[in-house]
Amino acid sequence: MASQALVFLLETFFGLFILALLLRFYLQLFRAPPYNQLSQFLAAVTNFAVLRARRVIPGLWGADLATLVLAWLTEILLRLLVLFIAGHTPGGSAVGAGLIALGVFAAVKLLKLSIYILMVAVIAQAVLSWVNPYSPAAPILDSLTRPFLRPFRRWIPPIANVDLSPLFVLIACQLVLMLPVAWLEMSLARIL
Repeated sequence: MASQALVFLLETFFGLFILALLLRFYLQLFRAPPYNQLSQFLAAVTNFAVLRARRVIPGLWGADLATLVLAWLTEILLRLLVLFIAGHTPGGSAVGAGLIALGVFAAVKLLKLSIYILMVAVIAQAVLSWVNPYSPAAPILDSLTRPFLRPFRRWIPPIANVDLSPLFVLIACQLVLMLPVAWLEMSLARIL
């Protein structure tokens, strides 16, 4: 019972920190307006780790790789702690393969969380476009979703002045979650 509570607390706190790191990475990658409350909050919450990581991990083509690698390493640490609490201790000659599988598993978890971030952003943008299109959150959501909506907008015209591209992005996200990500996650969970 106590171990379940500890796992819950670890997954909650580490999960929120990973979410903050991923949001910071994507807002910077997709050039969201930097002077908004969300960006400032994410910078304040994650600066203690990101600024140190940037000394070691350089950026690449304008992408803040330090933040992404930090999110990946935090996910690996979380999975190691959960495995340790569950009583799985690495041993023998399979330690290297287990660590590689853990690294890939952490990358799959980050991909899954990234898809959920995209889905929430698409839904929030669609709702805001009907309710309050001039909301302060609109430019942030637009910068996050525009690269994913653009291909669908080229092929799917608006029907009665209603943009259906968010619906197709959500369907594509669900398919990616159902097929390759779920298969990878289950395969790697069996190894661990």
